[in-house]
Amino acid sequence: MDYSEKVLDHFMNPRNIGKITNADVEATEGSPACGDQVTYYLKINEETLTIEDIKFLSYGCASNIATASITSELVKGKTLEEASNFTWKQIVESLDGLPSVKIHCSVLAVDALKSAVKKYQIEKGLRAAEPFNEKTVMQEMRSIIHSGAGDDIVTLNMVKSIEYQDGILTINLNISEKDVHKCTVVSEIKEHLSRFEEVKELNVRA
Repeated sequence: MDYSEKVLDHFMNPRNIGKITNADVEATEGSPACGDQVTYYLKINEETLTIEDIKFLSYGCASNIATASITSELVKGKTLEEASNFTWKQIVESLDGLPSVKIHCSVLAVDALKSAVKKYQIEKGLRAAEPFNEKTVMQEMRSIIHSGAGDDIVTLNMVKSIEYQDGILTINLNISEKDVHKCTVVSEIKEHLSRFEEVKELNVRA
C-alpha cells in the first residue's frame, strides 16, 4: 500500500490518542466486525462552544488511525460549528492523499466527529433532533465511498432513488452488475442504516 509520509507519521505517532474519562461527549462510528471503528471524546467550553480537548480510540488499519489522528489535530480549538463543517476530502488533502481503497477511513473519522458534535448540541438544547426521512438517508449515502472511483456514491450519481414509508426503506442504485465494488457498496449501505431504529425493513436494489 502506497502511503504518504504524513499518513505514516500519524499512524506511527498518533496525536491525541487515548480516552478522556470526564468527556462532555463521546461518539463511536464503525464496527470492529466490519474492520474499522473510531471513538472520539470531547471536552467543550460551554461559553465559547469550542473543542478544548479531544482524544480518540481507534480499531483498524494504518489509514484509520492516521485519519482519526489528523482529524483530532485539525479540530482541536475549533468551534463546534467549524468542526461540523469539516469534510472527508479536507482530511484526505491534509494527509497528502490516501489510496482509493482507504478513503472510507477519512469518512469514518469525520462521521464520528460530527456524531459527537451533534450529540452534544442536542443534549444541550442547541439544536433539535432531526426526523428520519429521505433526506437523512441521502446524507448517509454521502458517507458511502466507491473504492474504485474514490468518491461518494451520491457525487457519483449512483443513488437513483430513495423511498421510505412506514418503516420500509428502499434504495435504488445506479450501479453496474459488473462493478466489482458493488457488493461492498451494498454492504456499507446496510451497515450505515442498520443503526436507525426507524428502519424496520431495508431493501437495496442494484
